[in-house]
Amino acid sequence: MVVLLTNDDGINSHGLVASYRAMRGSGDIVVCAPESQKTGTGRGFTLYKPIRVREVEFESTTAHATSGTPVDSLLYAIRGLGICPSLVVSGINLGENLSTEITASGTVGVALESASCGYPTIAISLETMGDEEKFEQGRAVDFDAVSLVLRRIADKVLAHGLPSGVDILNVNVPSDATRDTPVEITFLERRLYESRIEKRTDPMGRAYYWNVGDIVKDARKGSDVACIKQRRNISITPLTVDMTANVPFETMTWLLD
Repeated sequence: MVVLLTNDDGINSHGLVASYRAMRGSGDIVVCAPESQKTGTGRGFTLYKPIRVREVEFESTTAHATSGTPVDSLLYAIRGLGICPSLVVSGINLGENLSTEITASGTVGVALESASCGYPTIAISLETMGDEEKFEQGRAVDFDAVSLVLRRIADKVLAHGLPSGVDILNVNVPSDATRDTPVEITFLERRLYESRIEKRTDPMGRAYYWNVGDIVKDARKGSDVACIKQRRNISITPLTVDMTANVPFETMTWLLD
């Protein structure tokens, strides 16, 4: 049994170390991740330039660090190393991945690629309360609760597989979770942020623009955003790679006239 670990925060992320420690003893563990921070790369991969790979010391094993995206790392593991994983774990990500905005996430993007290749996949993210936690690689973050959640879910998936029609489990854990925090099965909220563009001025008097946003306040009951941001529970959202709209095709025939 082989478990493949990857992420989008980079090979030096403490979240990846926590994931490795959580999964230790569950089978042969292979670690392959980007050599640097790749947040926001979604399902992107590298074209028209080479991908470099180097072996690095990682806990008690050797990991593979790639110059590419999370998807590049996954594809190198399964095609370059010939790995056929029983389970792929993307994370533990520093920062929550909620709502339909997850398509921008490298954590979920690599999970979509993994599932498209036919491998059961868990994308797991820990809510963070500031960007400094993410971009300092999680040095001061407590991973105890999220590690317990990961191992508990992973053991069940390894033993029973995923339900029919489910390709990915998108797991989000609030920053204040404990071993007793309730778990909910949720759906993706439409949005996590009410986004806007702020115009600012640099020291030379030139305008520049910054993406900012506030978390939505009217998240629907049963959504992942309401679960994490309002009830402070653990969210598990079942995902499928088939994004075809679930409507009878007969209702679309007006487009053919």
